[in-house]
Amino acid sequence: MKSVLSRRILVIALAIVTAIAISLPGIAAAPAEETKPIRALLVIGGCCHDYKKQQELLMKGISARANVQWAVSYDPNTTTKHLNPIYEKEDWAKGFDVVLHDECTADVKDTKIVDRILKPHRDGLPAVVVHCGMHCYRTEGYPKATPWFEFTGLASTGHGPQAPIDITYMDKESTITKGLEGWKTVNEELYNNAAGKLLETAQPIAKGKQTLKNKDGKERVEEAVVAWTNTYNGKAKVFATTLGHNNDTVGDARYLDLVTRGLLWSVGKLDETYLKPAKQVMLDDPK
Repeated sequence: MKSVLSRRILVIALAIVTAIAISLPGIAAAPAEETKPIRALLVIGGCCHDYKKQQELLMKGISARANVQWAVSYDPNTTTKHLNPIYEKEDWAKGFDVVLHDECTADVKDTKIVDRILKPHRDGLPAVVVHCGMHCYRTEGYPKATPWFEFTGLASTGHGPQAPIDITYMDKESTITKGLEGWKTVNEELYNNAAGKLLETAQPIAKGKQTLKNKDGKERVEEAVVAWTNTYNGKAKVFATTLGHNNDTVGDARYLDLVTRGLLWSVGKLDETYLKPAKQVMLDDPK
């Protein structure tokens, strides 16, 4: 009888001690720390594309797939000569984990300005470059070699007519492409690989094939690398894709899957922790 009573007293005492421990702030278990979101800057605007719509497609599409928060510097100027206003600041990239370059400014050629744009990336800031971002900043050395080509990892100088592009992933075991399947775009621009290959610092991820008709009605096939990774200045990880001319492509789930995974790869966070929707989409205005 005494043994049963003793056990009951012990159980009650343990329950009381546990309740007291939970109620005391210094003793209670600390809540799990939330994953810090990736702070991304989207630089977008310039010639030839519906950037007003595409900024929404990119930010919302990527944040629906990954824990990425955005600030955007949108330039509504539709020429190739206008500098995105954010680049007027020396510390334009301060506070960001990655920059997505989606500008179209081929005729911004001042080497001091281009050097300012590239400096944070030379120092190691990761980047994503899409579509016309490949055709920007045609400084001295164009069309063979420019500082911007060194950053993107590919010399690209033009494209043919719009037509569907068959996308094939070249390395299905890559962390970026693993689990992704090849697909066909709507009408799109196939950017050329001007030197026939990527720079030595770059690695191909996907190639595109486009079937076109000559004036005599005969078909011809054009092929080019359309997605790759680059290591810039031995420090910065850069993901790049030439795809993304039309809104239907930018809003395509398969395109957004690829760009999202490329962005996470560039910051070293391509894992299940970050492959989750963001709780907040927009950061403060970077201007």
